[in-house]
Parts: sequence; structure tokens; C-alpha cells
Amino acid sequence: MLRILLFLGTNLAILAMLSVTMRILGVDRMLAQGGGFDLNALLIMSAVIGFAGSFISLFISKWMAKASMGVQVIEQPANATERWLLETVAGLSKQAGIEMPEVGIFPSPSPNAFATGWNRNDALVAVSAGLLQQMTADEVEAVLGHEISHVANGDMVTLSLIQGVVNTFVIFLSRIIGMVVDSLLSGGRREGSFGYGPGYFIASLVSEFVLGILAMMIVAWFSRWREFRADAGGAALAGRQKMIAALRRLQQAQPEPLPDEMAAFGIAGRGLHELFASHPPLEKRIEALQRGA
Repeated sequence: MLRILLFLGTNLAILAMLSVTMRILGVDRMLAQGGGFDLNALLIMSAVIGFAGSFISLFISKWMAKASMGVQVIEQPANATERWLLETVAGLSKQAGIEMPEVGIFPSPSPNAFATGWNRNDALVAVSAGLLQQMTADEVEAVLGHEISHVANGDMVTLSLIQGVVNTFVIFLSRIIGMVVDSLLSGGRREGSFGYGPGYFIASLVSEFVLGILAMMIVAWFSRWREFRADAGGAALAGRQKMIAALRRLQQAQPEPLPDEMAAFGIAGRGLHELFASHPPLEKRIEALQRGA
């Protein structure tokens, strides 16, 4: 579940930075007209900030993954395991119709893996040291098939588009809430040339944070839905029984949760609450494969 944690965290940080920057530059002030906002201009500004945060996160996703997870990209295989890993990813990528992604290993005792990248032909697939140690070759192949399917399906780009849409509404609604709260606190009086006082800025910042958390539920729902498709893709590439065996191995291992921005494209995930979980329960994923879904 590494990919989603990383993506969501980066997106929220960038969104907050862009939002504060817009305030410092006086963009909110320019949008205020006659004691209210130009809603059309506000919506455009919200979309610019929202999609910028999402796509910046997308374009730096590989760099963030390597830096945060300590991924060591395999340039030249140092042993038989690394050679097998490169050959297996190459074979699966060819089957899936994508270019060979970068392949790496990150130092974690938990069995996990993720794929990320801004497009299907410039991706990174990484597995943990624990996954290579605890799984059989067939199970690792299935996990790699799952990750390659995420890449081939364009899940990272689709996730970014959805995140951009929800970001837009988070920015837009937070400004409206700030305006309403400030109006209630000031009794309808406007302060200064901008027309809004501290209540606007505080309320809009707080509501932006709260709405951002709620928006994560939408992104998490999308991620859970795409996991079933990636499982089916892994089964098609590596074999259904191998995919089922890999998921059962994960059930036994009970891997530690990974950073949320990386979660969407990871193989295993757990959430504090089902609404925020980036992955469906493993038993449901196994049942779906057994039904041939």
C-alpha cells in the first residue's frame, strides 16, 4: 500500500503550500468583489490549485518513492535474485504491452511492493527485501504481475485526475465556508479593502484541512476498486493460483502498513478505518479471484 500513502501525503502538502502562497500573493483579495466572491473566478482558481497539487504529486512520485522508501534501483544485477527479478519484470511488462519499468528493492522486513510513475512507460516497480525472503518465486511473480497491471491500467494517472477534481471542490468549498463564517462573526460588516477579516482566513484554512481529509475517503474508495482489477491483471499475467497464493501469504505475514502516498499501488494494505483503507480486505480479494472476477 506504499504508493497511495506517499501520493496522498505529498498532494496534501503541496495543496497546503499552494493555497498559502495564493493567499500571500493576494489572489483571494483579487477574487473578492463587492463583499462577495466572483464564483466563476473562484472555481477556476480552485481548479488550478487543485490539479496543480495533484499533478505535481504525480510527476515527482518516482523521486518521492525512491527517497522516502530508500529504494535501490537495480542497474546491473548483483546476484541471481536480482537477475531473476529483472527478467521476470521484463517478461510481464512485455505481456502487458508496456515498456520496461525501473526495478528496485527497498529495505523493509514486511512483504510488500508498489509501482508508481507519471505514465505507463516511465514507471518504477519496487519490492521489499522481506517480500523476496518470505515468498516463493511463483508468489513474487504474481505480486509483480499485480504491480505491472497497475502500471498498464494507468491507475496513477487516473488517481491524479480524481484527486485533482476533489482538490478543486475542497479549495472552492473552503473559501465559501470561510466567507459565510466571517460574515456570521462580523455581523455582516466588512473589514478593510478585502472585505473579510481573520474569521475568513481561519475558517477557510480549517475547513480546507477537514474537507481534505474527507476527500481522502473518495480517493481511498477508488483505490480499493482498482485493487480488484490489478489482482485480476496479476492473475492473467502470472496465473490465478499464483495470485491467490500470494494474497494468502500476505494474510499470514500481516505486513505493516506503508506510507499512504504509496498505498494505492502497493500489494498489501491496512487502514485504521474501512473508509480510509486503500486496499480491500485480503479475504475479499481472494474471494473475488476464486469467483473469477
